[in-house]
Amino acid sequence: MTLIDLLDQAGLTGRGGAAFRTAIKVRAAAEHGATLIVNACDGEIGATKDAWVVENQLDGLLRGARLVAGDHPIRVAAHRGSRAAALLAAAGVDVLEVPARYVSSEESALISLANGGLARPMTKRAPFVAGGRDARGRRIPPTVVLNAETVWRIAQIAEHGPGWFRRQGTALEPGPRLVTLTGAVAAPHVIETAAGARLDDLFGAAGGLLDAELVWVGGLAGVLITAPEAARLLWSSTDLASYGGSIGSGVVWALDPAECPVAFVDHMLTYAAGESAGQCGPCMFGLPALAADWHDLAGARSGRAVDAAGRLAARVALLPDRGACRYPDGIARFAASAARVLAGHLDQHARGTCPPARTTRSLVNA
Repeated sequence: MTLIDLLDQAGLTGRGGAAFRTAIKVRAAAEHGATLIVNACDGEIGATKDAWVVENQLDGLLRGARLVAGDHPIRVAAHRGSRAAALLAAAGVDVLEVPARYVSSEESALISLANGGLARPMTKRAPFVAGGRDARGRRIPPTVVLNAETVWRIAQIAEHGPGWFRRQGTALEPGPRLVTLTGAVAAPHVIETAAGARLDDLFGAAGGLLDAELVWVGGLAGVLITAPEAARLLWSSTDLASYGGSIGSGVVWALDPAECPVAFVDHMLTYAAGESAGQCGPCMFGLPALAADWHDLAGARSGRAVDAAGRLAARVALLPDRGACRYPDGIARFAASAARVLAGHLDQHARGTCPPARTTRSLVNA
């Protein structure tokens, strides 16, 4: 049985967030002789699972990469100056050092950087696994990008078989997977679990919630839900879909109850607007406008809050499916979920009765 057959039977999907079937990407890579880039950047806010793979499962990661790449070169992308980059370099791996910007680790941004361009997403007229050209007409050779955890799972499937893999998880999201538990939990860390686990059990594995009232699932491309909602949910895209979310990149963040959640979202949306590639309208204009809408909403008084809420809702509806990449889609989803769960808190802001919040600490490594 070929590797592609094993992956197809296992039902492995990408662990970086998009959840695309890995067998399809690996088949296309083989057909086009594509070069492999392993993405170990942990580009999502709060994510540390790919760094965990590099630190704890490097041999398995490299075995999986060799199974995919065959005789073709392998590069592993990691943020410049990160511990993951240092560990990979010390192991003699060809490291593609990536700027620590949010969109710089997007698939086509890595391909651009590997071919001498900027670490910015490229318009995909067709998947770059078959090759193509960038915006300036330069040829891009066939390249496939796979998440670090995905590549490690490929090695596991080759060793243990698809039956072993499918015994864990759900029918729609099979196999073991890593999740980063962070924020207001007793012991933030990466754990191995599977889709279908109770969110409450995940928090238990991290020592429990520290009076958190809100849970952020999936980072900037994810959704905010309340702690009581989380207590009723399974960690699966099927369950999370009822709130507009999915497993995504495998980050579950309990918000600090001592911080104003409206200010937290304000900080995140401002960060998101500044981290875009600034190459097309939804990112250049839409995301800063969305951040400004939330800022106005958070600081509004009486009638002004109604105007800001209306603008925010309209902007959220306009952003999806309009950019060169999916970055604006994720930010719009996050903003919509925040507006839902924080409706009462936003009313307090509008009345001027929200207690002063301590300064929101920096949540990203610039």
